[in-house]
Parts: sequence; structure tokens; C-alpha cells
Amino acid sequence: MQSFIASNIARVREGIAAACARAGRRPEEVKLIAISKTMPAERIRSAFESGLRDFGENRVQEAEAKRPALADLEITWHMVGHLQTNKAKPARDLFQWVHSIDSLRLAEKLDKAATVESQRLPVLLEVNLGEEATKSGAGVTEVLQLVEQVSCLETLELRGLMTIPPFLEDPERVRPYFRRLRELAGEIESRQLPNVSMRELSMGMSHDFEVAIEEGATMVRVGTAIFGSRTP
Repeated sequence: MQSFIASNIARVREGIAAACARAGRRPEEVKLIAISKTMPAERIRSAFESGLRDFGENRVQEAEAKRPALADLEITWHMVGHLQTNKAKPARDLFQWVHSIDSLRLAEKLDKAATVESQRLPVLLEVNLGEEATKSGAGVTEVLQLVEQVSCLETLELRGLMTIPPFLEDPERVRPYFRRLRELAGEIESRQLPNVSMRELSMGMSHDFEVAIEEGATMVRVGTAIFGSRTP
């Protein structure tokens, strides 16, 4: 399993480097986040031993269950799934990043869950660009107001945007969604709002991360291309 995961990571990094070369970017500009949902702790450890340091989970309960077995590893944990407001406190304790802020109510719960006032949690706003009813995320017309509201919270640090576009087999058909997120971040940045940065764009998964990088992704969330197919 160690060699399987290591070779997969090498292939993903090659893809990142190729996409960066096409876009005139440096591979160091893109953070690879291994999405480890449903994966046992030993596979996460194998990925860590193969050089990865950033891991993403979709559910608070699953992260809580895995963390004790991985406590000796200096992992940066990212919450990338939909976060319920009643899980804000444990999420604040478990994760160093939250990618899925989609409402003021959730942001306020996370803000109030801080145990130290000076402790600031990096967060991203999730945007539902495809307007899919089955997916979380703020609508495009709601984002600016949400940006302004979140920027006023004392213990959250707004770093950018995240999106999960519609799943389309051809990555080129997803490109417009990635481009729109980059343009939206640029529109927000141009307003020069206090306490707001749009430096991070979390977009792109196993089948389309190269296109996402060409469109400006700074974080790519890759699961099956690293760990293999998930067991339902």
C-alpha cells in the first residue's frame, strides 16, 4: 500500500507541475490536499510518509475518530465538507482550515467557538456556482454580502473561495466554473475590503485538478487519484 500511494502521489505531482508549466506558474503555488474521507488511518499515515502534510475530511465525526491514531504526525487538517452549525465547536478544535463557510450563521458559530480570542481560523467561502440544489454553498449573488459579514468576525481570517462544480466527465466543460470563481475572487479583491484576502482558490479534484490549476487554483483536493477508489 505504501508504494501504491507513493506512486499515485508522484503522478499527481507530475500533473500539478505540468498544469503549472502550461499556465506559467510554479508548482510551489499549489497546495495538494489529500482527501482522506472513508480512508483508514494507516493509509493516511502512508500518504504522510510519502511527503503529504495536508489532509481533508468531510465529516467531523470521522475526523474525530481518526485523529488519535495520527496524533504523532504534524498534519494540517482541512474541513472540506458541509459543516453543520452544531458541529462548529468540535470542528474548531479539529481543523486548521475550514473551506466550506456557506452562511453567516455558520461563520458566527465558528467565531464564537474560539477558545482563545487571539486565535484566528483561516476560512474559505464556499460558492455554489452550478446552483445545484443538492450541494451546499452560497449563491453568487449572496457572496459579497457574506464576505462583508465574515470580515467583521474577530477570530476568523477570510482567505479566499472554494467551489465544487457540477461533475462532468470532460474536465474542459468544468473550466468555465473554475474561471468564474477566479473572476469572482478578483471582483471581491478589487473592493479592498478590510480583513479580506482572496489569495486562496480551493478548486479541482482528482479528474479535473489540472484544468483548475490552469484557471488559478491554489489548493486542489485530490482523493481517489491518491488513495484509489473508495468503498461505498
